[in-house]
Amino acid sequence: MFEETRGNNKPKTSIENKRKSKKDFRDKYFIKDIESLTGIRAYTLRIWEQRYELLVPKRTDTNIRFYEEDDLKYLMNIALLNQHGYKISRIAGMSRDEVQRHTLFLSENSSSNQSQIQGLTQAMMNFEEREFTKILTFHIMKSGMEDTMMNIVFPFLKHVGVLWLSGSIHVAHEHFITNLVKQRLYASIDQLAVLPSARAKKFLLFLPSNEKHELPLLFANYMLRSRRHQVVYLGSSVMIEDLYQIYKLHEPDAVFTALTTTNPKVPVEVFVQTLVRNFPATDIVLTGSQVLMSRDLKPHDQVHILSDPQDFIDLLDSRWS
Repeated sequence: MFEETRGNNKPKTSIENKRKSKKDFRDKYFIKDIESLTGIRAYTLRIWEQRYELLVPKRTDTNIRFYEEDDLKYLMNIALLNQHGYKISRIAGMSRDEVQRHTLFLSENSSSNQSQIQGLTQAMMNFEEREFTKILTFHIMKSGMEDTMMNIVFPFLKHVGVLWLSGSIHVAHEHFITNLVKQRLYASIDQLAVLPSARAKKFLLFLPSNEKHELPLLFANYMLRSRRHQVVYLGSSVMIEDLYQIYKLHEPDAVFTALTTTNPKVPVEVFVQTLVRNFPATDIVLTGSQVLMSRDLKPHDQVHILSDPQDFIDLLDSRWS
């Protein structure tokens, strides 16, 4: 659903090859990196280079084209301007400083979500905490936390997942941005009303053992509390035995969890059947890549599987409003 990037599920051989590539060519971005980061097709970029002389890529000793950090930033700005109607012929007539000024103006005055996502991507690439937080804070103040998560953060995280899988960014980039997003969620949760409504339902939120991708759990926590439901938040890596004891104590109306990390010892269908067996009178809400990819998971009346954040909102508003 609304999960962090799926770094734990990437084949090790691919990871090792990508890391080796990045280590061997520090601060060098190859054509596939440029495609992933900017959205500009390699074929299109070559035409722009030849026709408009936008930039001249450097070459390795083995004659492989590569781009440096400043080239990447320049191309990201070009991609953003082009997406917003600037013709490439016009962009080519600008200096790099002019391109930067137009991009900043567009970012500050455009309502386009793509502008915000592009800005977050640039801040992530440079580990610019202040700029990343500035973009998030501006949108939260303008549209609220729910809209920011739905229309900015989750599309951005999906883009980050693509970049990670392509080897264009490192795990450190993911950790950097997810921790900043979590900080904003923590702050927003703290600002919500403490007392639940008279019609509130009780929800038990947890992640099972070895599962540490807490962002979907935090967002669910925010969404539930913003609708004045009661939440028992257990966090990550909860043992099933401990969960059962807490369940008996609080008797929640629903249990929410997310499975994004492969656990060969406990297949998804076994884990879900354990929840169904232990909590027979409770709704079980599931999300995460492992749930969505499972072919052996059988339908059950009390189990609700969410494929995206909107599914969660629809379920909340239709079943527990």
